[in-house]
Amino acid sequence: MQTLNHTDKEVIEAIILKANICFVGVVDPDNKPYVLPMNYGYKDGVIYLHSAPEGRLIDIVDNNPNICITFSIDNDLVFQHPEVACSYRMTSKSVVAMGKVQWIEDMDEKREALDILMQTYSEKKFEYSDPAVKNVKMWKVSMDEVTCKEFGAPHDEYKLKRNLEELKKHPGK
Repeated sequence: MQTLNHTDKEVIEAIILKANICFVGVVDPDNKPYVLPMNYGYKDGVIYLHSAPEGRLIDIVDNNPNICITFSIDNDLVFQHPEVACSYRMTSKSVVAMGKVQWIEDMDEKREALDILMQTYSEKKFEYSDPAVKNVKMWKVSMDEVTCKEFGAPHDEYKLKRNLEELKKHPGK
């Protein structure tokens, strides 16, 4: 098994779209990391997040808009021999994206971002009341830097190629 670095945009987007949640990492003014799982939406190289309009996370991002967002899929425990501890490992595919948060304030833009976020989890169309839209903090993060790795990839090139083709064919939940 090997670790692969992927740069193919289709592979990166397929991993992002298949994940159920993302993990958002920030650094507070005391230089302490803070990481939270969040729901997200993704479209055209932009990640959309939503949260309460105030709180610790908002205060941290207001102070430092740089964030790290991580997605991980296909996490599975594998081994070469059931009695040999060092032969156990996790397989997974992950994307780590860095960017800066921009708050979305415009009501129409917020609705568009909410639609993108909801499309990650449902094919339904939704209506959003003005009070609900006003009461949500919408985040927009362009992916400035992206890395993508596959851990525990098979050495067999045929299996590897088939695995990537399947990932590209079946993005989403």
